[in-house]
Amino acid sequence: MFDDVAERYDLTNDVLSLGQARLWRKAVAKAVDARPAQKVLDLAAGTATSSQPFAQAGAYVVPCDFSLGMLQVGKGRHPWMPFTAGDATKLPFKDDTFDAVTISFGLRNVRETDQALREMYRVTKPGGRVVISEFSHATWAPFRTVYEEYLMRALPPVARAVSSNPDAYVYLAESIRSWPDQPTLAAMLQDAGWSKVAWRNLTGGVVALHRGFKA
Repeated sequence: MFDDVAERYDLTNDVLSLGQARLWRKAVAKAVDARPAQKVLDLAAGTATSSQPFAQAGAYVVPCDFSLGMLQVGKGRHPWMPFTAGDATKLPFKDDTFDAVTISFGLRNVRETDQALREMYRVTKPGGRVVISEFSHATWAPFRTVYEEYLMRALPPVARAVSSNPDAYVYLAESIRSWPDQPTLAAMLQDAGWSKVAWRNLTGGVVALHRGFKA
């Protein structure tokens, strides 16, 4: 599915999010707080748009994705980056490798979420951190109703106009509606071993930014 939307994936996200996607990426970059010489693993990196702020901060960033189509498009745009094909539930990296692991809008597409969270923990160095940006549940009921109506009614026709595979975005809308809420994901992080787990809502809870640390 993601192979089919790779070429216009970033454009489609900007349009469907009404420009909010760029603000969300800035929030992730600030939360990760990448530093020179640090190693950052960017999971579900797609074409590596999300990886660029970490590289610009001087960190060594590894864009990793399950979709070969996404990786091929990304490699064409950023040939110097170490794109890596990998399954989030069985990462091809040694224990205690990265100072930070992050995943943006990809965790809900992993069937075994708990296993993915444990794998992120495994490859993170002691004292390292995880940052997860994911669609979540709007906190204000009236806004939540409007948002869900947009997902199921407005999103598909907009996707048909700008995406190379609009049917994929119908699935994405359904996956957003069924995703666990903010406290539930926080509890899953704690169960996977992460400590000092916290989250903050972006755009009224449309997106939640979860963080944790490896003791």
